[in-house]
Amino acid sequence: NLSLTKFNLAQEVQNEGYVGNILHEFWPLDEVDPKKATFPCCLVWTPLPVVSWLAPFIGHVGICKEDGTILDFSGSNLVNFDDFAFGPVARYVRLEREQCCFPPNLVGHTCKYRYVHTEYGTAITWDNAVQSSARHFESKTYNLFTCNCHSFVANCLNRLCYEGSMSWNMVNVAALILFKGKWVGGFDVHASY
Repeated sequence: NLSLTKFNLAQEVQNEGYVGNILHEFWPLDEVDPKKATFPCCLVWTPLPVVSWLAPFIGHVGICKEDGTILDFSGSNLVNFDDFAFGPVARYVRLEREQCCFPPNLVGHTCKYRYVHTEYGTAITWDNAVQSSARHFESKTYNLFTCNCHSFVANCLNRLCYEGSMSWNMVNVAALILFKGKWVGGFDVHASY
């Protein structure tokens, strides 16, 4: 009788969708604060002198932890923590943690790439994905065309399986910033072009 009650309770919880809610409850994030240079769970972008004037979609990109700390891959074996290379943030895109896959185990995957995601490297939290990518890129040689700041951000997004995709690369990271990015201030729009 007791086991039947537990079974019924488990079925009720599963039917109501509580299991999904328990796995994906997040504490609230702080607001974006450009004055303090904190951008929780954001992609951030800054223009590169001269280069961004000629090609506005090219710039330096980083990703932020849940507390707003900026991480960026800015040279061989160098991942900056809270010291964004090439100047202050000009654009940002706030990403939603609800669009990520944080599986507690192989069975708990919410994305369709269950095995590929596990093989690539899953994350249990947003910060875990960012830290794992930082450790991975600390031993990488910077290459403008194949291993750069955009590659670092793409690696993070693939670990998160952001928006159910494991296909993040330099091009779609640049497109995300270009088309969904918000300017920090009006002066930044003019200063970068």
